[in-house]
Amino acid sequence: MEQTRKAAWEWADGNDLLLSPMARKKMLRTRPELWISLVFPSASQQHLDLFCQWLFWAFLVDDEFDDGPAGRDPRMCEEAIARLVDVLDGAVPNGPMERALDGLRMRTCQGRSPRWVRQFRRDTVAWLWTYYAEAVERAAGQVPTRADFVKHRRDSVAMQPFLDLHEITAGIDLPESARSLPAYIALRNAVTDHSGLCNDICSFEKEALLGYEHNAVRLLQRDRRCTLQQAVDEAGIQLGRIAERVQRAEKELADEMDAAGIDGSTRVALERCVRDYRGLVRGDFDYHARAERYTRPDLVELDERDVMSGYFAA
Repeated sequence: MEQTRKAAWEWADGNDLLLSPMARKKMLRTRPELWISLVFPSASQQHLDLFCQWLFWAFLVDDEFDDGPAGRDPRMCEEAIARLVDVLDGAVPNGPMERALDGLRMRTCQGRSPRWVRQFRRDTVAWLWTYYAEAVERAAGQVPTRADFVKHRRDSVAMQPFLDLHEITAGIDLPESARSLPAYIALRNAVTDHSGLCNDICSFEKEALLGYEHNAVRLLQRDRRCTLQQAVDEAGIQLGRIAERVQRAEKELADEMDAAGIDGSTRVALERCVRDYRGLVRGDFDYHARAERYTRPDLVELDERDVMSGYFAA
């Protein structure tokens, strides 16, 4: 983990990702190397380093759009996201964030099958465009319904791309037929929903201070007109139900593999996903209880928006 942390900061410096003092403090409290190590405990050093650099970059994007100027100007946000998507599709990058993304893309997709690249591109693009959706709603003075937010959060938590990255370290490449199994889709969705709700439960105090409304706990409190503690308690119950969905999807996936006659390497790969996804859920849960980004809302500074790096402000 220490080697991965060092590699991430060296990578950031090498890509001219010069964080402002505030952004640097936030990243140190975030500890991306901890999340990667808990979620991928058996990954090689090479994969840990690569995945951590993806997460470092993703947290920079998240902080810029959640707390920076681009997240409050829909046109600026649209332009920035469109540029990032173009870079994912091979366009020449401009600026440090785009160049860093281009390097990550090339290192990650090299040697991967076209179907895997399509899946990773689709999941990454869906995550990026959630920032635009939030910027528009914020500018319009709107908040989503809870039902709409569940669908939105499934993309905005950015877990789906890391489930794709899991295939790299697991040494597997699922065929389209396996990706299309209803129980496999349900399993991915449950894992992602668990991460999103866990994140919201641990983030609501910090986000409330910053006036950020795209949080499941805040929406529960608003819809039910209850106290914040009652909303937190209800969210905890819902988190347990999502864990039950993970277990149910595991069983249904085994039944579907039998029904479809799936065996050989594809069955081995899906069984590897079942085993590792459960560990991923646990690692993600443990991370939120250990990283100061979530455990120390008292460290939030209310003037953060004025001191972000502003990569997308130009």
